[in-house]
Amino acid sequence: MNLDQRMHKAENSSRWRAYAMIAPLLLFVMLSFVAPLGMILLNSIYDPVVPDGLPHTVAELQAWAGPRDQLPPEPVYAALAYDMKKAAQEQQTGSIANRLNIEKPGLRAVFMKTSRVVARQDNGPWTPVFETADPAWSQPEIWGTIRNLSSPVHSLFFLSALDLHRQPDGTIAQQPKDQRIYISIYLRTLAVALAVTFLCIVLGFPLAYMLAHLRDKTANLLLIFVLIPFWTSLLVRTTAWTVVLQEQGLINSLLQMSGLIAEPLTLVFNRVGVIIAMTHILLPFVILPVYSVMQQIPTTYVQAARSLGASSLVAFFRVYLPQCMPGLNAGGLLVFVFALGYYITPSLIGGSADQLIAYFVSYNIGTSMNWGLASALATILLAAVLLLYTVYDHLVGHNRLTIR
Repeated sequence: MNLDQRMHKAENSSRWRAYAMIAPLLLFVMLSFVAPLGMILLNSIYDPVVPDGLPHTVAELQAWAGPRDQLPPEPVYAALAYDMKKAAQEQQTGSIANRLNIEKPGLRAVFMKTSRVVARQDNGPWTPVFETADPAWSQPEIWGTIRNLSSPVHSLFFLSALDLHRQPDGTIAQQPKDQRIYISIYLRTLAVALAVTFLCIVLGFPLAYMLAHLRDKTANLLLIFVLIPFWTSLLVRTTAWTVVLQEQGLINSLLQMSGLIAEPLTLVFNRVGVIIAMTHILLPFVILPVYSVMQQIPTTYVQAARSLGASSLVAFFRVYLPQCMPGLNAGGLLVFVFALGYYITPSLIGGSADQLIAYFVSYNIGTSMNWGLASALATILLAAVLLLYTVYDHLVGHNRLTIR
């Protein structure tokens, strides 16, 4: 074996050892991050309840393929009667009725009532049986709803997450005004995240600057106070802010004692309380990155600028601040991403008009059991974060942070 072959073999061996070393980490990332994201995306577009529960009805509707403004023929009613009886035997009636009700409120009661009537009927014709059981079956809208759900893969959850819906005739339209909530919630979430990010940068930069320019012993002591919130439960910190911000809390008491206000301010169960509490909780995520960057900046740079005739402000803004931008960008991005997905703090301190998108994801999972809509809401939020990060990277990427 010549030298080239031995070197090639050694390189291959080193490469495979490196792959073996990162394999556990890669597996962990796949199981804990990629797989859940894949399941969320799948749940947002995959909805087999109606196709699996009413297979013969779906097949007959597709075979008929008549206009959506007309009632289907007798074979479709017969197929639905057969599917209803089979669903009752397999205890799937409730899940089918719930899915229909999500798409059009009121269909659960119609479907459950009709299913009981059909169970007592042995033979057709089925058209009069359905129309007698409930007048809704004599309207084309209910059949259009079943048609919209006839495919296990559809975009209905994404339409709902964007305040749209597919009408029984197949066209897409906006939700009624009293049902348009999610676009405003996304905008509210974005506004709160931007406000919290701005406040964290405004408050965190001076604190990081002070820590970076104090003596090591004093800076380390103060840094401990910055890190203490990480050792305290998020729920405990949020509850503490509820006590501090209430009308008889510490802040209102101090303001009244100082004579600045005559009546207590409303600082809790509103947007102000949410922003205050989230800013306090997320502030360390700005302080620590900025502080670590400031520690690496040589003091001689500013001194050299001053010696060349620059004023203190010019030296700060043109020499010192640009070198702090990597820390500010990293801290601001961390705070912004965390704020977009915050749940506990807005839930406990905010009012009904201050809940962020994470609350509605949790509500659709745990209360309304609409996992598809929850997955669509989470997927849209993830896509928005990736889009904003792409814009951020394009505008202030690391290759644009060099001092000119």
